[in-house]
Amino acid sequence: MACISFGPKNRSIGAAAKSQIISNAKNTVQGFKRFHGRAFSDPFVEAEKSSLAYDIVQLSSGLTGIKVTYMEEERNFTTEQVTAMLLSKLKETAESVLKKPVVDCVVSVPCFYTDAERRSVMDATQIAGLNCLRLMNETTAVALAYGIYKQDLPALEEKPRNVVFVDMGHSAYQVSVCAFNRGKLKVLATAFDTTLGGRKFDEVLVNHFCEEFGKKYKLDIKSKIRALLRLSQECEKLKKLMSANASDLPLSIECFMNDVDVSGTMNRGKFLEMCDDLLARVEPPLRSVLEQAKLKKEDIYAVEIVGGATRIPAVKEKISKFFGKELSTTLNADEAVTRGCALQCAILSPAFKVREFSITDVVAYPISLRWNSPAEEGSSDCEVFSKNHAAPFSKVLTFYRKEPFTLEAYYSSPQDLPYPDPAIAQFSVQKVTPQSDGSSSKVKVKVRVNVHGIFSVSSASLVEVHKSEENEEPMETDQNAKEEEKMQVDQEEQHVEEQQQQTPAENKSESEEMETSQAGLKDKKMDQPPQAKKAKVKTSTVDLPIENQLLWQIDREMLNLYIENEGKMIMQDKLEKERNDAKNAVEEYVYEMRDKLSGEYEKFVSEDDRNSFTLKLEDTENWLYEDGEDQPKQVYVDKLAELKNLGQPIKTRFQESEERPKLFEELGKQIQQYMKIISSFKNKEDQYDHLDAADVAKVEKSTNEAMEWMNNKLNLQNKQSLTMDPVVKTKEIEAKIKELTSMCNPIISKPKPKVEPPKEEQKNAEQNGPVDGQGDSPGPQAAEQGADTAVPSDSDKKLPEMDID
Repeated sequence: MACISFGPKNRSIGAAAKSQIISNAKNTVQGFKRFHGRAFSDPFVEAEKSSLAYDIVQLSSGLTGIKVTYMEEERNFTTEQVTAMLLSKLKETAESVLKKPVVDCVVSVPCFYTDAERRSVMDATQIAGLNCLRLMNETTAVALAYGIYKQDLPALEEKPRNVVFVDMGHSAYQVSVCAFNRGKLKVLATAFDTTLGGRKFDEVLVNHFCEEFGKKYKLDIKSKIRALLRLSQECEKLKKLMSANASDLPLSIECFMNDVDVSGTMNRGKFLEMCDDLLARVEPPLRSVLEQAKLKKEDIYAVEIVGGATRIPAVKEKISKFFGKELSTTLNADEAVTRGCALQCAILSPAFKVREFSITDVVAYPISLRWNSPAEEGSSDCEVFSKNHAAPFSKVLTFYRKEPFTLEAYYSSPQDLPYPDPAIAQFSVQKVTPQSDGSSSKVKVKVRVNVHGIFSVSSASLVEVHKSEENEEPMETDQNAKEEEKMQVDQEEQHVEEQQQQTPAENKSESEEMETSQAGLKDKKMDQPPQAKKAKVKTSTVDLPIENQLLWQIDREMLNLYIENEGKMIMQDKLEKERNDAKNAVEEYVYEMRDKLSGEYEKFVSEDDRNSFTLKLEDTENWLYEDGEDQPKQVYVDKLAELKNLGQPIKTRFQESEERPKLFEELGKQIQQYMKIISSFKNKEDQYDHLDAADVAKVEKSTNEAMEWMNNKLNLQNKQSLTMDPVVKTKEIEAKIKELTSMCNPIISKPKPKVEPPKEEQKNAEQNGPVDGQGDSPGPQAAEQGADTAVPSDSDKKLPEMDID
C-alpha cells in the first residue's frame, strides 16, 4: 500500500498509514507516484490539487513538493523523498523475511513515463539506499511473468506468438502487444490512457452521492475533507460489490457529517450508465496498439488482463468484444507486475539460476536531436529513435566540427506526450578542435536509450587524422575509418540484437551511417585529394568531456542531503518503535499479572501481597494513560523492572510448583532403577556378576543418600506454604539427578567380558581333526576314556554292508 502518514514522533508506512487516512488526513499522503518529475505549474498537477487531502507546494526548484506536519513542524518533502520512504519500508520488510541485507532491486514504472519521471524514480531508489538494476515498464513485467513459465512457446525460427496485455489499475490504463518465442519476448508496441483507472470510476460514485446527499440531507460534503474521504472509502467498497452483484445495493454511513446518518442505493445498470464516457475510453488504446504493431485481431493468440479495475464486468466486456475472444486471466491481477520484477531481478542476479529469457522493450515516444548547423546558419534536427524502436539500444552519430557544440534532445511528437514539456536535456560536447590543417574534425557521438528507458549522450570522441610518410605502412586508411563511422551497438545491445533476429531491411536501417552536418560533408569532399593521389593517413581517437543539463534533475549535493535526511528519519522511526515497544511491554505486564493474580497465581501469593500488588498494577495503568503517556524509553524500562521485582517471586513459585513434581518423579525412577540393579547383583544374577563388589557398594551408598535427600526435601516442601519460596528448587533437583547418574552410570554400564564356551571350542577342534595323516591317533585306552567325546579314526569306522553273489 503506497501510503505514508506523518506523526509528531514518527512515520507510519503501508497498512499502518492507511488506517490514518481519515484520522490524520492532512498528513497522510497517497497517490504521490503521479508527481514524479513534474513541475508545480504542470496542468496535470493543477488538476490533481482539488482531489487531494494533503497540501502540495512549489519547491525552490519549481518541482511539486508535499507539505505535511512532521515532528510537530511543517516540512516540505520532494516526491523522490516520499517514494524513497516507501522503498525503505519495502527494503526493511524484505530484509526481515530474507534475514539478510537487500541492496539490489528492480522497480516498475508505467510504460508512459518520460525521461524526467524515470530519472526521478531512479533518484528515489538512491535515497532509499537501493541499487536499481532496472526500471521496468509495468506491461513488460507482466509479459515476463506470463512468458517465462510457458513451455509451449514457438521455437526461435518459427512465427512468434502474439499476446496482448491489458493493465487497468487504480489510476492508469496501459496496453502492450508482445511477440513470444522460446526464451524470448519482444514488445512490439504500447498504448495507454494515463488517467483512466479505478479511481475514475470511484469519482463517478462519489460525485453522484455528494449530489444526492446534498439534496436529501442538505450537506455540503466537499467542504469537509474527512467526510469526503469516508464517502470515497465506502464508494470503493460499493464498486467492488457491484462487480459481483447486479441487484440494488445499499450505501449507509452512520454519523457521517454534522451527526447525520446518510443512506442511498445503487445498482450496476445505473452505475454503468453514469460511466459511459469512461467506458468509451477503453477501446482506443486497444485499436492503437494493433495499428502500431501492424497486426490484425486474428493475429492475437490471447488477451491477458491484469489490474484491479479489469474486474469491472463492463470493462472486461468491452475488451472481449473488441478482440472477439474470451479474455485470459491466468495471471494474478494484483501481483503480476511484482512477480515480473522479481523474476527480472533473479535473471540479473548471479545468485539465482533462472531459465534464460531475453527481453526487448520499446521506446515509448520518438526522440530527436537538434543542433546548430554551421552550413545553414541555423538549427538542424534528426530523429534518432523512432516510436517503438527496440530498447535498450545505442547509436553512434558522426559530426564534423571545429569547435565545441551542443545537442538538444527532445520528444518529437509533443501531441502524444502526457507531459507539458517535450524537452529531455542538453548535452554540450567540450574540447572540440579543428584538424592540424584547419579542417573540421570528425566527432563521434554515442547516443543511447539505456535499460531504464532513459535517453543520454553517453560518450563523444574526436578522430584525429595524422598524415604518414610515403614509405610508412599506413595504420588506418580512410576506408578503415569509413567502417568505424557505421552505427555501433554496445555489448549489452548486441546480445539483444542477436536475440531479435531482425530482417535484413531492419538491420540495414539500424546500422546506416548517420552524418548530420551537410557542411561537414562538403568539407570532407574538399579535403580529399583525387583517388590516384590518395595520401596515407593514421587516425587516433580522443575522448571528449560532455556536460549534461537534464530537465528537472536533482543535483548530487541535494541528493546526498536527502540520503542523509532519510537516514535520520529511519533512525527516529527505530527509536520511536523501541520507545513504544517498551511502553507496550509495561501495559502487557500489567494486564497479564492482574489476570493471573486472580487465576493460576492465586495460591502462590498471600492476601496482603495480592492486594498491594494489584493496587500497584492499577496505579501503573492509570499512570500510563496520564503522566506516562509520553515518556522516554528508559522510564518504561525502569517501571517494568520495578513491577517485575514484585511479580517475579510469585511467577517463580508457580513455575517451581509446576516443574518440581516432574523432576522428583524422574529422580525417584533413577533411584528405583539403581536399587533394582543392586538387588540383582546381590542375588548373583548373571547379568551383573561381572561387576566389582566395591563399585556396587559405592552405587548403593550414593543411591541411599539420594533417597534420603529426596525424602527429606519432600517432607520439608510438603510442610511449606505455597505462598512462601520453595524449600528446594528445580535447579537443585536437576543437579542431584545429574550427580547420581554421573556417579552410578559408569559403574553399572560396564560391559561384561566376552568368554567363548568350552563346548564350542571342543566342537570346533573335533570338526577340524588332524590334517593329512599327521598327529597322533588315540589308542584303545584313550578311546575308552573318551568314548563319549573321541572321534574314531578311519580304520575304526564301520563300513557299509554289501551283498556279494
